[in-house]
Amino acid sequence: MTVTPKGLTRRAALALPAIVAAAGASAQGRTLRVVVPFPPGGTSDLIARLVQNDVQRLLGQPVVVDNRGGAAGNLGADHVAKSAPDGATVLLTDPGILTTAPALFSRLTYNPATDLAPVTMLIYAPYIMAVHPSVPANNAAELVAYARANPTKINFAHSGVGAVNHLTALVVVQHWGTEVTEVFYRGGMQGIQAAIANESQMVVNGATATLPFVKDGKLRAIAVTGPRRLPDIPDVPTFAELGWPAAESGIWQGLLAPAGTPAPTVDSIYQAFAAALKEPATQARLNTLGAEVRAEGPESFRAWLARETELWGGVIRARGIKLD
Repeated sequence: MTVTPKGLTRRAALALPAIVAAAGASAQGRTLRVVVPFPPGGTSDLIARLVQNDVQRLLGQPVVVDNRGGAAGNLGADHVAKSAPDGATVLLTDPGILTTAPALFSRLTYNPATDLAPVTMLIYAPYIMAVHPSVPANNAAELVAYARANPTKINFAHSGVGAVNHLTALVVVQHWGTEVTEVFYRGGMQGIQAAIANESQMVVNGATATLPFVKDGKLRAIAVTGPRRLPDIPDVPTFAELGWPAAESGIWQGLLAPAGTPAPTVDSIYQAFAAALKEPATQARLNTLGAEVRAEGPESFRAWLARETELWGGVIRARGIKLD
């Protein structure tokens, strides 16, 4: 997979050493803190650590990953929103939390649209719907039939009420015409581990974190979101093929800075992360996880956030979901 992020032209790529040198000089050796608003082990944490060393090399300053989990990612997002806009702190997250929070919380402690500055989307990977191997369902039709016949026997693990994977499962299960028991965990990896342990029987989570456990037989994949089947599990159909809703949802990862961060600083950080994602070893790792680079810069990311906020806000309001 060869990717040239939109906005990272050949001229910009050639100019990158000068850009990041200037960024490093302005940072005066300060550490760039990449806040991941989830516990270690999930997709956001994986992506942050995957590019950490290359971003550090490109920017010429230390880069550390700071896990600040809680409140479905909003504690970490709030922390970054209230940090100084000096280029020393960024948020690396599934930006779905930023699109759902305004509808979920009446008294949200930060405003995603005005308190955070989009830097760039980073990657996209589909969701995998998977079940514990003990569930007597080898495919989508069998899972739907089992769920309808046994509505109290499936615990669905998710990473937070109102998270996009939670909302995706809600609209799909509603489409099936049945119910499952929702079980909240503090992060995506905790939900996966619960499904592996058979504490919960079903999980919908990003391919980057879920696919390895499907490949080693700890989970059984039922369906995937996104435009195409995954090469590593080619027999597993897409939501669209099955006629299920939320077919284009998935695990996005994006980068944001505190609002007011100077545009040249935002651009320097964007260029460094986009270049790090193009490293061959990183590309190969992303391929194995079913992910693709989507580093298209601040304006593209800003437009995506606006569209998704409208979409998922409508779903939340239609179902009367509130967290305060």
